[in-house]
Amino acid sequence: QVQLVESGGGSVQSGGSLRLSCAASGVTSSRFCIGWFRQTPGKEREAVARIDPDGSPAYSDSVKDRFTISQDDAEKTLFLQMHSLKPEDTGMYYCGAVRRPHGLGADFCAHTTWNYWGQGTQVIVSS
Repeated sequence: QVQLVESGGGSVQSGGSLRLSCAASGVTSSRFCIGWFRQTPGKEREAVARIDPDGSPAYSDSVKDRFTISQDDAEKTLFLQMHSLKPEDTGMYYCGAVRRPHGLGADFCAHTTWNYWGQGTQVIVSS
């Protein structure tokens, strides 16, 4: 059974930093795509960062060079370190996962519909 529980959101001023955590159970990096998404009211959920099957990180252009995704396999925790935060980073941040069929790689993770979600953690960046 997959369970994702996010924490670490909060309110910061522009230029500040936050570190989000996602406690992931029932998820193994060898069989799942796992990553971070965000959503603001009136907009669709958008991908922020993920860890590809080979362990490489992938980022959206809007967060590249500011956010870092990492995973502590021993503790089964996914992190998102966010620096140089901007007001447009404001939103509900979700940890997501999807089972990855054997033999499929990063392209599958990039284009499939993800179906496991946590409850989200709110990030507010004020100018």
